[in-house]
Amino acid sequence: MARNNEIPEVNAGSMADIAFLLLIFFLVTATIQTDVGLDRKLPPEDTTPPLPVNERNIFRVSLNKNNELWIENDLKQIEDLKSAAIAFLDNGGDTSVDKNHCNYCQGNGSSDASDNPKEAIISLASDREATYGMYVMVQNELTAAYNELRNREAQRLFNRDFTEMEDAYYDSKTQAKEKAELKKNIYQIRNMYPMNLSEAKTNMNQ
Repeated sequence: MARNNEIPEVNAGSMADIAFLLLIFFLVTATIQTDVGLDRKLPPEDTTPPLPVNERNIFRVSLNKNNELWIENDLKQIEDLKSAAIAFLDNGGDTSVDKNHCNYCQGNGSSDASDNPKEAIISLASDREATYGMYVMVQNELTAAYNELRNREAQRLFNRDFTEMEDAYYDSKTQAKEKAELKKNIYQIRNMYPMNLSEAKTNMNQ
């Protein structure tokens, strides 16, 4: 009787199915690392000369290579930044001489600070050798200053915080009708306190 010397074939069809299922499993369960950064919109390229800005409408903040924080040429602590920024943004202008003063601001109305938050500019100059951690802390304090003022006006006008309205607007569970109302209210508050933040990286000797 002749022997059958043929080598039996292995059915690899099921193994391919298992490998495909494992690939899908790893794609679904794997954690994708994303870069962490600051949410900022870069200004578009424009060759138009900048409009003249009154010096009192510019709030100058500097961070040198030693992580020292300078606010309007005074050495300050990071804890002082938010309150100083709020005082500048919410100054309201000198009502006796300035026709463009802010009628909803609650500041001192000093002639040495901003006329109106819509015209106020925060100029942040950061040395290239300053640490990223300190730079982020400065950014957070400036953002907190804007959010505090926006929350105050949102509470006054809509009985809820501005940050709460933003969270609700970006929540996928929020209905379209409510989103439309939130969008209108958010834009109104942003227009009252626009985040006019100008950044420049320099090598400072302070």
